[in-house]
Amino acid sequence: MNKLILVFFLVLGAFFMQQGQSFAFVQQQDSTAVSDDIQFTEIGSPADSAANAAVKDTLKKDTGKATVAAAETKSVQSNGSTDQEQTLWQTFIQGLIGGFIAFLMPCIFPMVPLTVSYFTKRAGSKAKGIGQALIYGISIIIIYVAFGLFITVVFGSAKLNELSSSGIFNFTFFILLVVFAISFFGAFEINLPSSLVNKIDQKADNSKGLGGIFFMAASLALVSFSCTGPIIGTLLVQASSKGEILAPAIGMFGFALALALPFTLSAVFPGFLNSMPKSGGWLNSLKVCLGFLELALALKFLSAADLVWHWEWFDREIFLVLWIVIFTLMGMYIIGKLKFSHDSDVPYVTVPRLFFAILSFSFAIYLVPGLWGAPVNILSGIAPPLNTQDFILGGTGSTEPAGSASFPAAVKYNDVLHPPHGFNAFFDLDEGLAYAKKVNKPVLIDFTGHACVNCRKMEDKVWIDPEVGHLIKDEFVLIQLYVDERSVKMPVEKVHYSKILRTTTDDLGRWNGDFQASKYNANSQPFYVMAGQDLVPLVAPQGAVFDAKLYAAYLKSGLDKFKASKK
Repeated sequence: MNKLILVFFLVLGAFFMQQGQSFAFVQQQDSTAVSDDIQFTEIGSPADSAANAAVKDTLKKDTGKATVAAAETKSVQSNGSTDQEQTLWQTFIQGLIGGFIAFLMPCIFPMVPLTVSYFTKRAGSKAKGIGQALIYGISIIIIYVAFGLFITVVFGSAKLNELSSSGIFNFTFFILLVVFAISFFGAFEINLPSSLVNKIDQKADNSKGLGGIFFMAASLALVSFSCTGPIIGTLLVQASSKGEILAPAIGMFGFALALALPFTLSAVFPGFLNSMPKSGGWLNSLKVCLGFLELALALKFLSAADLVWHWEWFDREIFLVLWIVIFTLMGMYIIGKLKFSHDSDVPYVTVPRLFFAILSFSFAIYLVPGLWGAPVNILSGIAPPLNTQDFILGGTGSTEPAGSASFPAAVKYNDVLHPPHGFNAFFDLDEGLAYAKKVNKPVLIDFTGHACVNCRKMEDKVWIDPEVGHLIKDEFVLIQLYVDERSVKMPVEKVHYSKILRTTTDDLGRWNGDFQASKYNANSQPFYVMAGQDLVPLVAPQGAVFDAKLYAAYLKSGLDKFKASKK
């Protein structure tokens, strides 16, 4: 019973860890980068806070515009040190959860009593055995933290941030997660070269003292790679995309701490070893459940590749259908109605299994209304946007664009770019400004990206609010500037060398990125600028605000400034 309860909470924790952008760590923001020299940072990260602070200072000094006190004091922006601590703590917790899950994998869990027994016999006394177990745990931590630092040094956080918004990266990671899922299902095992593993084993056997213990820890890391590799890979990608140079190392520290702690506790407190559940088929059940979660997560990256490359076939309903099937199958697996060749028989359903199955089935049913256009808030930013859905029950309904009588039937780039469902938008700055002058309205410039999770979260959870939707549709001219759009090439007269990006603005994404960085001294997405037709901000630009009332107040403040300037 205890072991199944443990499995329940840890697999649930794995799901929240893998969906960190949308669930457990909802305040983390997306970013993109267009070159190695300028990093598109996260909202809430120190770099982003500094950038937004610079924008505010510029506005105060150069334009004399007042800032939005009421909305911004409660917004997600905060001082740099607080944001950095929050991001690193969240990364550490993700690593900790991943480490505890990895510990319960079949490659590691059965090794605990054998390892502790080895230390006790080798040391000759309990005291020495405890000391060696502590060194063993510290060695595990050193190995994984060094690996996290190696990833940062080789690739750099800016490069990984840039890759996270590219179609190649997202499609590659989709394939990688599918391979990991198939491995967890038991089709094959992902192992490192046997020659490398054998050399480390020989070092552990031949070395004495601290060296031998360190190589034992290295041997554990290599032997268990078939189980821990998918978890480490997912954790490193999430950590590296946060814009913090220490994030991969902090994530690996949390992972290694959770992995090493049970080994050390078992040596220091023998009773802890006796209270641990025995190895058995439940270990494989946990592994298979993680395979289902890896498969579901992989679809997020396939969706991002579809949006970036404009395939326009992986629509929202296809995504939801696949998630419904995956979690239905996982529920069937938990109650023993679906078996793999290496699974143990489930003669009866225990209470923990029943509740875990209920959770899985309930989540699948919760997604069903989304097939007809219902908002699925828990997947905001993960599922494809609503404008990719072919059928919405009741048509556009209340989301029909308002105030659009004079809006052009076709705008530039609408063959590849589409506004959020229910909204009208321009995708070319000059065209949008010309229309704003015609209708005498302020503009809302939305710096966004195809792979920007929190851009979609704002559209799916905040923009659908009636008050927010009314303000954007009726009172502003919405101009969406995609900073990661590579398929649209700029005309020759607009191509120039960007000193900030240190590249030519030969495509729409780079041109928009250069405009945001040079005009507003910021590079984060989402980034909202309310401006008059002269592009001077009416109030300080703002990032994501996941509170509809605060965001509505922010929009009203800009609108009031515009109306006051016309009197």
